[in-house]
Amino acid sequence: MAVWQWVRHYPCVIVMQPVLEISAADDFTLWPVGEHESDGYLVLNGGLTPAEVGTAVMRIADCNDFEPEEEHGPCPTDPLGAYLHGLLTMPDLFAAGGFRVTDIATGAVFVEPGCCNGLEAWRDWLEVLDGTGCAYFGHDPSSAAERVGDTVRLTLDAHAKDISPVIELPVDQVRALVTGAQADLRDFLSLAATWAEQHLPTHAAAVTAALARALDLELTE
Repeated sequence: MAVWQWVRHYPCVIVMQPVLEISAADDFTLWPVGEHESDGYLVLNGGLTPAEVGTAVMRIADCNDFEPEEEHGPCPTDPLGAYLHGLLTMPDLFAAGGFRVTDIATGAVFVEPGCCNGLEAWRDWLEVLDGTGCAYFGHDPSSAAERVGDTVRLTLDAHAKDISPVIELPVDQVRALVTGAQADLRDFLSLAATWAEQHLPTHAAAVTAALARALDLELTE
């Protein structure tokens, strides 16, 4: 969703997008994935190709590739079951990334999800709008959003030694941006559900439910 806003006397187009931190998929063969460089982001929405959806599912599974507790049952011995075990059994899931805010007219970034920030925490934006009025989105950079009256101040790196890019947007505009980013996330989940039925038929329902939990979204019929 794009919203026009005048800042510092020049026109810009501010967008908020759900992004997933990705890494190179070397030697991955469990399902088709796209070719991506490490340390990049994949924008999640309903327009991704099947290979891009496969990349996203792979990455979210990677984020949760931990040894589950004993009560979650033994790890399957088959490669696919073993790879998905953490995603399907861990109670608290993580999806590295968040909502990125950029000016597509100039390329300026005002919020960049940092280390340890996850898409499952996207509702922190609602806290900025209607709750505590402040949220941080990881570190390196330490992006922050703070409500100040009827505006929201976005700072790329609140801990920067030098001057950090900052923009102030009306609360209603930020609310519209969050609503649009949430819709993109829901569209991705719907697309991923269809993808799972085609590529992971024996695990489709469980994978879709896990992705919904990892993105803090409710499943719809």
